[in-house]
Amino acid sequence: MSDVPIADHAFLSDCATSALVTAGGSVDWLCLPRFDSQPVFGRLLDPNAGHFSVAPANDPGDDTAADPGDGGYTSTWRYRGPGLVLETTWSGSGGELVVIDALALGARERGHDLGLGSPRVLLREARCTRGSVPVRVEFVPRPEFGLVHPRLDHITGGVITNGGATVLMLSTDVELELDGAAATGTITLEAGQGLTVALEQGDAWGPALRPWPPRKVRRRLAGTVASWESWSQLHQRYEGPLRELVHHSGVVLRGLTYARSGAMVAAPTTSLPEGIGSGRTWDYRFTWVRDASMTLQGLFVAACPDEAMLFFDFLARAAGTQLERGADLQIMFGVGGERDLSEREIPHLSGWRDSGPVRSGNGAWLQRQLDVYGSVLDAAYTLRDQLGELDERTRMFLVAAVEAAAARWHEDDQGIWEIRGPARPYLHSKLMCWVALDRGVAMAEQLRCPDRAEAWSRTRQEIRESILTSGWNERVGAFTQYYGSDDLDASALLMPIVGFLPADDPRQLATIDAVERALTDQTGMVYRYRGGDDFETAEGTFLLCTFQLAHALAATGQVSRSREVLLRTAGRATALGLFSEEVDPASGELLGNFPQAFSHLGLVTAAQALADAESALSLGAADPARP
Repeated sequence: MSDVPIADHAFLSDCATSALVTAGGSVDWLCLPRFDSQPVFGRLLDPNAGHFSVAPANDPGDDTAADPGDGGYTSTWRYRGPGLVLETTWSGSGGELVVIDALALGARERGHDLGLGSPRVLLREARCTRGSVPVRVEFVPRPEFGLVHPRLDHITGGVITNGGATVLMLSTDVELELDGAAATGTITLEAGQGLTVALEQGDAWGPALRPWPPRKVRRRLAGTVASWESWSQLHQRYEGPLRELVHHSGVVLRGLTYARSGAMVAAPTTSLPEGIGSGRTWDYRFTWVRDASMTLQGLFVAACPDEAMLFFDFLARAAGTQLERGADLQIMFGVGGERDLSEREIPHLSGWRDSGPVRSGNGAWLQRQLDVYGSVLDAAYTLRDQLGELDERTRMFLVAAVEAAAARWHEDDQGIWEIRGPARPYLHSKLMCWVALDRGVAMAEQLRCPDRAEAWSRTRQEIRESILTSGWNERVGAFTQYYGSDDLDASALLMPIVGFLPADDPRQLATIDAVERALTDQTGMVYRYRGGDDFETAEGTFLLCTFQLAHALAATGQVSRSREVLLRTAGRATALGLFSEEVDPASGELLGNFPQAFSHLGLVTAAQALADAESALSLGAADPARP
């Protein structure tokens, strides 16, 4: 069973793909060459799906790597500088070992070019800094979700694999023993000595790959650190609560971006469960229009908005003529703009902690979710100054999105949580259609269609009246999940965040109180909703929703409550400042795909909202927080 805690993983990215490295020094997840490619190593989801470890051995003659705390070794880890280059230090009575891991960035990539030319190569360097340390290397590739057990052969400078449609080149100066579809070896390093490895994937029928000599590995590792530093210098401008964690979240959000298209994945993993044994196991390695639009706003706060135009160009290209033909805007795409994301189960993988099924693809691509129009327009409005004069394709796409919201707001859909049940008149979808019209009216001049502003304004008012009449439930004393429902939904917290009602509106304040009272666990973490879907087993509490509670409290001037919720929720970050999607209410463990863009976005925007509210307080405004 694959059971390394989700929190015990580090995240690497080259803005093209990603890897997860365990605290024990094992790469247990790596997809090449893109985020949504099939994994080369997948032990995250099954013990037999491949891994690649570099770590101290228990002793020089041992054939196993030491887990943290075993064999007299303890480990600590951190990111080197403001980026995603991992440094793990192993300390024992006999010596100390430092391991550096990174997905290489291009040799001359700096600033806004980060990731555009990344070579898709995993680099690892181990160096003994004190005494002597026996180092164990295990290379067990299992491409295509573990279906391929490749043949391994020695070549000058390393090992090469053959099997399936790809080859893998492992460049190393360690002598490895080949045994079937695995290569292993142990070498003792003395103080000042080191080893390097580089892993690259190529086409089985393409040009031969060339080994990476140690000097090139070390040079590119240093260059990758410098590349991340240059990006951070241009982007990290936020000053406010949780400054370092917000800055790091900006780095993580950038790491979840596919630089060549501007698309952003929701998470770099698939099938990490939202509840143990729940069946809630989804593939998040794609670009949701809503998630990516909101994440772009997070980058605006935590970093800088220079990537805005690239993202909107991606959306306009990916959507093509969907809106012009009267079709719904597809809610999600592949990172290259692909539309068919058909979902399939992978029955030979057991899943993390036996919580299957493991899935590739996501059937939600066929769903109708009307909130996407508001998400896109809200992001465009936030970044309107940076977008400047819009190119014709982007302008037409944004205008068509406003028109689609105006035409379809009264129809039913699956809602923000993608509930696989009947379509309903979800409040959040109506609200975000109102946002699309509201932002469209505000941007009418920039969209070069001022003649449409009056009609958009009328429709905006119709939606507002509908929400106030049908969305409010007098019996519950709150806005509820969908028209006529008695169920609460945390997505109602967006009402003050998007400015639907004045900050002091009693219905809005009552809804915040109702969500905090009825949808939280004993630690104050927020559930999305309770029940109401096709799964018998409950999920965990939702980090984004808890951050949105902090945001909503700040937006309504309840500063002290907002700070309490924000700081408590930020404490759910791992030692490396990473958030998953959910938290197990019983154990406090992280659940769901990891790291999760939505959660990092929630932290960033809530922190900025709190900073703004505290600034307003310092200017003399009262804190209307109620006991």
